[in-house]
Amino acid sequence: MRKPNQITVDRALLLYVLHLVEPHGRLSDVKLQQLCFLCELQTFGKGFKGFHFEFFRFAYGAFSKDLDNDLTSLRRKERVENFTLSDQAKEEVIPLLLKGIEGVETNEKVKDIIDAVMATYGPQDGGTITNSVESVELSTPQDPEFKIPIRDIVFHTTLLVPHRIETQAEFTFAPAISAKLNAVMGYESQATTNVQSW
Repeated sequence: MRKPNQITVDRALLLYVLHLVEPHGRLSDVKLQQLCFLCELQTFGKGFKGFHFEFFRFAYGAFSKDLDNDLTSLRRKERVENFTLSDQAKEEVIPLLLKGIEGVETNEKVKDIIDAVMATYGPQDGGTITNSVESVELSTPQDPEFKIPIRDIVFHTTLLVPHRIETQAEFTFAPAISAKLNAVMGYESQATTNVQSW
């Protein structure tokens, strides 16, 4: 279960991914899911935690219900229309997100990883990205030497459970930035919760 401050991070980073992929043309739910999965997998691989989405094996690669719910919520709050950021999200959320990243080493490293994933996979079509995801090899904690490509994993099997993965550092926002982000994303009541939870 994600904590309120983790949900704030996830929604802000999701808007950042949408911001980065927008110049590459048409986006679909499948492509967005695969992009975020690759971002999350890469950050874990480098010892960091950025996104906190649980993913499971789906017919088209990896799928996260939390990601899907966050996207739907941001659409309801009119911060995203289809897959395009609203003017308010572009003018208020993205600059505030970048301010929360600047000067925080872990946040900067997570941003660099997301930027690199988006530069590599953002221009690709959904089918190509799905093939890339399905060729990723995963192992279990019980048998780290045994690796299996995602394409061979049974549908609906859990692929990533962030709270079970140990990392050296996690992407976080200072309480004041977190509260402002919640407000500009349309979650004012949650902003108070986040500040109190720090």
